[in-house]
Amino acid sequence: MLRIHFTTEDLARTRLAARPDPLWEITASLHRLQSRLGRWAHAGWYRDARDAIATQQLSTEVRKLLFPLFPRANYFPDFLTPAEASQGLANGLDAIRRTPPARVRHEIGLLAQVRNVPPDMYRLAEDDVRTELVAVLRRYHNAVIAPYADRMQARVDAECARRGRDLLHGGAEALLEGLKPAMRWKAPVLEAEYGGGLDRDLYLGGRGLLLIPSYFCWQKPVSFADPDLPPVLLYPPEPSPPAPQLRPAEASLSALLGRTRAAILRTVTYGATNSEIARAVSVSTASASHHTTVLRDSGLITSHRHANTVLHTLTPVGAALLRLPDQDRLSTARNS
Repeated sequence: MLRIHFTTEDLARTRLAARPDPLWEITASLHRLQSRLGRWAHAGWYRDARDAIATQQLSTEVRKLLFPLFPRANYFPDFLTPAEASQGLANGLDAIRRTPPARVRHEIGLLAQVRNVPPDMYRLAEDDVRTELVAVLRRYHNAVIAPYADRMQARVDAECARRGRDLLHGGAEALLEGLKPAMRWKAPVLEAEYGGGLDRDLYLGGRGLLLIPSYFCWQKPVSFADPDLPPVLLYPPEPSPPAPQLRPAEASLSALLGRTRAAILRTVTYGATNSEIARAVSVSTASASHHTTVLRDSGLITSHRHANTVLHTLTPVGAALLRLPDQDRLSTARNS
């Protein structure tokens, strides 16, 4: 059992990653390749990955280097999932390459305590050997992770939308409460089943917690072994529900606006950017931008620029046209 202890400051500093972390996803995907657990949920990817690994002639590197280094075990080296990866694969791989040799040797030694490691694994402390590792990780990512980038981002987008609503309506504690069944919030402690039946406590001590939704993480959350590293928790997001059948009103909406614009209007129910719309509706970003311009000019949505993105939300007219379930219930309550 992993118990994460929060203070008031930690609740205020709890945040949610808005995109998949490429190195954590590499790690979790390698665990999926080494286990039958959760394989049914990633069956299509598993077949594609096996084919890509063979086609790209990565089989030897995956079997002899990556599997021993990223075992599905109680421990794997923390330096393989640096915080810099949140800024992209290139930054994360560069951080691995720049890891101090003493830290590499120490963490390989910890790995050797939980499983047998090849003797030459300690050579990762050498700069040129880590450079070779980085090259293999880049090839692996390009072969089996990058082709699924849009699906991974769509899963994270959906999770962020759900957790964002929890945060909006109930604050950080509601966000943490919504992480069940993978985790249980018993204020001020977040509990989670942990790999290998380990029992440990993580005291955040005012540092906050970065929650990272993961496409390949299965059932049990994962955190750093070193409690002194910036606290993160990789976790499996709630599965997206199957697409509902159109209600009569929604079918009429599609006839009025066209299927694509009606789908976009539903997508921006809780706010969405052009890239999120493009992934959700399976159109290009340029096409999403064109359709949102039409919807905005028609008074159905409004757009707000934030940094380098534009967030689209419904106007009252758009919400009324969409006939949201919550509004239907509110209307019924007022008339009763």
